[in-house]
Amino acid sequence: MKRNKITIYVLSLAFTAVMAAGCKKTFLDEYNPGNRTTDNYYTEAAGYESLVTSCYPLLRDITQQRVPTLNGTDLFAASGWTGLVLFPTQTTQSGSPYDGYDIRMNSSLGELQTLWDLLYREINRCNAAIERAPAVINMTDSVKNVRVAEAKFLRSLSLFWAVQQWGDIPMPLTETQTASLKVVRTPAKDVYTQLVTDLNDAIAKLPNTQPAQGRVTKSAAKFLLARVYLTRGWNFNNSLGGTQADFTNALALCDDIIASGLHPLETDWNRLWPIHNKNPKRETVTAAGSVAIANASKEVIFAIQYANAAAHNGDANLSTSNGLIGNNMHTVFSDGPNNVAQESRTGTYNRFLPSHRVTWAAMRLFDPQMDQRYEGTFNSVTFATVNGSVSLKNNKPYPKDLSLSYVINDTTAIVLPWNRPVTSDADYGINLPGGTKKYSVQNVVDLYYKGKVTAGQQIIDPMAWSGPMFWKFWQPGLVYGDGFSTFNDPLFRAAEVFLMAAEAIVKGGTGAKLGTADVYYNRVLDRALASNAGKSPMRAANPANVEEPVSNVVSYRATPASINIDMILDEYGRELLGEGNERWYQLKRTGKLIERAVAFNGWVKWGNGGTTTLKATHLLRPIPQGMLDNSNPKIEQNPGY
Repeated sequence: MKRNKITIYVLSLAFTAVMAAGCKKTFLDEYNPGNRTTDNYYTEAAGYESLVTSCYPLLRDITQQRVPTLNGTDLFAASGWTGLVLFPTQTTQSGSPYDGYDIRMNSSLGELQTLWDLLYREINRCNAAIERAPAVINMTDSVKNVRVAEAKFLRSLSLFWAVQQWGDIPMPLTETQTASLKVVRTPAKDVYTQLVTDLNDAIAKLPNTQPAQGRVTKSAAKFLLARVYLTRGWNFNNSLGGTQADFTNALALCDDIIASGLHPLETDWNRLWPIHNKNPKRETVTAAGSVAIANASKEVIFAIQYANAAAHNGDANLSTSNGLIGNNMHTVFSDGPNNVAQESRTGTYNRFLPSHRVTWAAMRLFDPQMDQRYEGTFNSVTFATVNGSVSLKNNKPYPKDLSLSYVINDTTAIVLPWNRPVTSDADYGINLPGGTKKYSVQNVVDLYYKGKVTAGQQIIDPMAWSGPMFWKFWQPGLVYGDGFSTFNDPLFRAAEVFLMAAEAIVKGGTGAKLGTADVYYNRVLDRALASNAGKSPMRAANPANVEEPVSNVVSYRATPASINIDMILDEYGRELLGEGNERWYQLKRTGKLIERAVAFNGWVKWGNGGTTTLKATHLLRPIPQGMLDNSNPKIEQNPGY
């Protein structure tokens, strides 16, 4: 297959072919003893199966492009917390372009270019599978119809991501086999019409189950179509052709998935994630064994495959030594305990290369005592992994020089939840004046000595830990630095189906099978509350205000009178934190990106030198520079860039 016409590259192979034509027979001459070409290989059943299969692995590369889909939202920032706490008077500081939404949010951003290129590579692969199907021999029509339906789903998924990011976009529906500089942007409403048509066709032809794990099913297509209907129903800028009927259609699809019984909620939320011991040195499960239950969960409707050896083809996170491709979710969320006393930089605590740090508000949305998802998402205690000692000499703010000895399994740091403040100096570690504990103790939002906000009070020592470790995707038994987790990335799962149904009802969708919106919402919540089901968990009333008294809380149990879009967005956040590459899309869909990002993400609020710069322009991304440069006539840039 050739690259898509909208992503033009100069191919050195073409130059080589021209040069070889003028030479005598050499090693440069192409020799194809089997006379195998795409035109004759993809007409055979085995060849066509490989073509459709090749449409799946690129999803790994696409879904690992999380910066444009998570950062700059209410729940994730690239820049962490320290600048906002320590240097509020330094007006020159700035976060990442995705958090700041300032002049650096422009067509030159590499993450946007990469995402664009990957999406259109995937679209062209799917187009090839769809367009070449009629010529395939030795394959029954029933099997062929299923494979085409899979390709239409995968193409729809890529187009859906693209149209949400950029609005009017090119929408090639045939395989590109020759280069062209002509690019035509299709109106967003027409893209949505195509998505609805293709996904309805896929639903009609896909089976309820597939013999090969990871292949698209009828439920996956219904899930994606429900999300498409929801998004079109909100009708961004009146540009999507949405109507009130879209919410009813989305609700009906959600009810169909629930009623099928194929994807029941797990009784225990923790079964959705790799099994792991809070103390890695007491771990008993193997790397493969840790993900076996999660990867087999029926709650997961569609997942990006990493454990399935047959699906190890593609380019994301590729190991040149063993050819395997790994999930990197265990490395890219928040910070690990590398700087805590006696934590050696080994695979014991995985490797941390954080691209997505949770905001204070994200943690303060949970009831840490009642909602099991808090401890399941965050690890708030660390243990020594090696024997040794740490010197606190010449570090501040110690009242005296100290040398502390540790042995393996000793506690080295504890981060208390946001609603359990340290009330006595004696409850701090001995690294602080008055402290008596042999380990660092701090509250989750008391990140600097009695937190407070000046640089002179900052803890600077080997026992400091900026916050709890993002624990949800952590997989034991991985070699340090490899990044090759075998946890299958759950892109769609049943809990979101219930919340999408609640969203549709709040927006006026009719015909609900289970009752009012709060019924659907509370099904997800009560699973998370486990033995506390039916009770009212409490979150911070103003999650971003870390100086707010911990007594200022509100319940997040829904009632028919209380449920609204913000409550549902909170629950999407608690239940699905870090999953599905979805948070930016959720906030844009519901018209809440500006409001919630400014309220919850300090870097977004800070903007440029303390002036918020996020505005309506940023609800569409800039067309990447590579696309502008490689189109003639030049494709039009989105307004405001």
